[in-house]
Amino acid sequence: MTPVSFLLLIEDDDAIRTGLELALTRQGHRVAAAASGEDGLRLFKEQRPDLIVLDVMLPGIDGFEVCRRIRRTDQLPIILLTARSDDIDVVVGLESGADDYVVKPVQPRVLDARIRAVLRRGERENSDSSAYGGLVIDRSAMTVTKDGQDLQLTPTELRLLLELSRRPGQALSRQQLLRLVWEHDYLGDSRLVDACVQRLRAKVEDVPSAPTLIRTVRGVGYRLDPPV
Repeated sequence: MTPVSFLLLIEDDDAIRTGLELALTRQGHRVAAAASGEDGLRLFKEQRPDLIVLDVMLPGIDGFEVCRRIRRTDQLPIILLTARSDDIDVVVGLESGADDYVVKPVQPRVLDARIRAVLRRGERENSDSSAYGGLVIDRSAMTVTKDGQDLQLTPTELRLLLELSRRPGQALSRQQLLRLVWEHDYLGDSRLVDACVQRLRAKVEDVPSAPTLIRTVRGVGYRLDPPV
């Protein structure tokens, strides 16, 4: 049987929160719900869910700040609920550490598919490890170390690094990475890739502003190069 996922839903609109809680429960998840950022952070600390579904516009502490506070101590997956796909809110949310986003009005089946896709990113693989200078990627243990120190990566950051490391020196387009990592390839969602690369570089590169491992291929996407 498929394990039951424990989700934390943080949404201030009573109707949306109740509807999504019911729909996600019917999809086989266990759901805890909060109506504010403060209550959501409290439940997060008390119960530690597998994934958080987080509304951007919340009273008091907004969704961006909730995301930032969680990312200070934990790398569990976060999916944003946002009102507009072309809004700056999406970019700010991704830079705050979110793994994906869903545009309102939310279709429960779409949200469920995104949740399951994010959770799959943390599944173990039957493979060996590879080294890029001081960076060591262990696929079977799903761990990454740099100069012997464990790196704390989100499931999405880890999956992106794994996909790049499978094809060292090969340029992968943003659309390819969307399909491989996020399991969807909507044209406008290339910002998911760019934001995740930015966060990943901050953790794996010696000088993130002058990357030597995760290279930008102009007009294409990204590739992983061994250090010179």
